[in-house]
Amino acid sequence: MIIPRVLSVAGSDSGGGAGIQADLKTFHAMGVYGMTVITAVTAQNTRRVHGIESISSDFIALQFEAVLSDIGVDSVKIGMLFDAAIVRTVAGKLSDAKIPYVIVDPVMISTSGDTLLEESAVNAIKEVLLPQATLITPNMAEAALLADIVVEDIDQMKEAAIRIHRLGCAAVLVKGGHLEGDAVDLLFDGESFITLTTARIDSYNTHGTGCTISAAIAALMAKGYSLQAAVEIAKKYVTEAIRNGFPLGKGHGPLNHFVKVDGMKL
Repeated sequence: MIIPRVLSVAGSDSGGGAGIQADLKTFHAMGVYGMTVITAVTAQNTRRVHGIESISSDFIALQFEAVLSDIGVDSVKIGMLFDAAIVRTVAGKLSDAKIPYVIVDPVMISTSGDTLLEESAVNAIKEVLLPQATLITPNMAEAALLADIVVEDIDQMKEAAIRIHRLGCAAVLVKGGHLEGDAVDLLFDGESFITLTTARIDSYNTHGTGCTISAAIAALMAKGYSLQAAVEIAKKYVTEAIRNGFPLGKGHGPLNHFVKVDGMKL
């Protein structure tokens, strides 16, 4: 049996709802083999991030080398990178490895509002990471930082996607989870926009949504789905994961990563 191999390069969430933990749960749900390069360790729960310890660039590189030299990688999801040195280390390893699908979730702020990316790292992401990305998946606030414009409505989401695409990535998915009304995401491939709309679910259990959708896309592309199909199925998956989320803790509870959706073949 040949199983797709998908790597998560991200931070660890001690609360289990986001980061490496969410990615591995998503990979399992998608029927792929998950591996990790841990970039930082957080002391975190459903309410807030209590502390962050970054991993040294040398040890991040060693994790990459260990996985690539033995197991191999069909697709990679990039999450929390924390600082510019880590961004450049990861970008260098990606360049050497030439992994077919690179999905970048530019993790900047947690669901609870805590900063997860140093300001100096934003330019490094633009310069060395985005040109290698198959897809980048910013939310509205992250898109605003990357595009250097205000992003508060669908028209501004479109303009941000165009500007981010010009930085070198193949496609952009701007997530509109903070819009009023329906949950509208915009996929831009450099030529046209595809609008993905679902009814908004009134739930406080949304911790890890960004990590989960990017991990799902990476897994689905490793299984042979097209970019558009992977994004569409991943959005359905996250919607159902929110709908069936767990009311754990006293803050934003986690998703239920073990839901099934139509169109997803395991």
